[in-house]
Amino acid sequence: MKQPPLQIPDTIDLPAAERVALPNGTALYLLPADEFEVLRVTFVFRAGTVHQRVPFAASATANLLAEGSDRLTAREIAEQLDYYGSYYDVSVDRDFVYLSFATLSRYFRETLATAAEILLHPAFPEPELRTYCAKRRQELAIERTKVETEAREAFARCLFGANHPYGVSSPAEAYDTLARSDVEAHYRRLYTAENCFVVCSGRIGDAERAAVAALAGRLPRGTRAEVLFPAPETTHEARIAHAGAVQSSIRIGRLLFPRQHPDFLGMQVVAAALGGYFGSRLMRTLREEHGYTYGVSAAMVNFEREGYFALATQVGTEVTEDALKLIYEQIERLRTEQMEEAELALVQNILAGEMMRILDGPFGIADATIENILCGTDNSAIAENLRRIRAVAPADVQRLAARYLRREDLVTAVAGELSGK
Repeated sequence: MKQPPLQIPDTIDLPAAERVALPNGTALYLLPADEFEVLRVTFVFRAGTVHQRVPFAASATANLLAEGSDRLTAREIAEQLDYYGSYYDVSVDRDFVYLSFATLSRYFRETLATAAEILLHPAFPEPELRTYCAKRRQELAIERTKVETEAREAFARCLFGANHPYGVSSPAEAYDTLARSDVEAHYRRLYTAENCFVVCSGRIGDAERAAVAALAGRLPRGTRAEVLFPAPETTHEARIAHAGAVQSSIRIGRLLFPRQHPDFLGMQVVAAALGGYFGSRLMRTLREEHGYTYGVSAAMVNFEREGYFALATQVGTEVTEDALKLIYEQIERLRTEQMEEAELALVQNILAGEMMRILDGPFGIADATIENILCGTDNSAIAENLRRIRAVAPADVQRLAARYLRREDLVTAVAGELSGK
């Protein structure tokens, strides 16, 4: 069998989303793809954890929306979605909540009727709340016995400060005092037209368009959510002792800038070269040459108000200091040595391939559209981003690494057995 030729795209033509301003102020974005017999509607609410006034209210509200409405029990909601083969997904991050309903086109009316119960008439039953809180408290307690979680939370505190909305971590015991009134207040305040936009993708005819607009148009009016963000208070090192740990979890990075910054894409290239793919520099050094880890990752992370560079890995406790030394050495190499054209071309092709993977199908295009909307741009940004990634030269990689990855600017968080330090 002959291998087909490798095709690396020079540009990406992504369809523009049609924007419809609904009477209640909600923006509806439409991405028709008539060749697919599916429909997905995603409601994006400015209701993430930075907006909560009580610990865990944001995630509890989002996850309890489908646990019973004024008319239906949680079981009836689940059975209705299951009967039509529909899919409901909830995702919560620091800034936003994403609620997605996916359905076969022929069942869109039935699915949207269930979506209306979830979005507009949640009951937040007390028994379901208490069950949810007990389960999540136990899960969080278990998670916090792991060095990976300890390092991740310590890294966020180091970057932003323990009281910053992006750095705070609440005790698991806060689930015990989370009340139904807290959840309902979070819902009433933030699940409103002013705090929402909607992206619909798939087979969108006149009937589907009208039905989605009607549902989104029923969101109540309110006020736009705003949060007072203090200046981050960065600490450059944290060592979290975990007696008996056989591995250390390492996080290294620094606070930089969100996606809108002109150097964000260039730093994506820098991050990918370090740890963004299986053959990256840190993967070769830590895994292939020394056998210290199974994997390592590096990326630029984007929040609404901030952005940062981060790399993460786990290594045996006995080689923690050696691994840290090797990581710092690889970062310094990027700062002081110009990378080869062939390596840079490989990194650029991998980033281009990842963009193509994400954009495979109407739902992937919808996800990219959501990201673009959150960044204040439109789908033309995809082609521009690819062009700018392709335009990065070896000298640009070295310049960016030299400017933004100085050793004295890096934040390091390590969780594990520290007796060997």
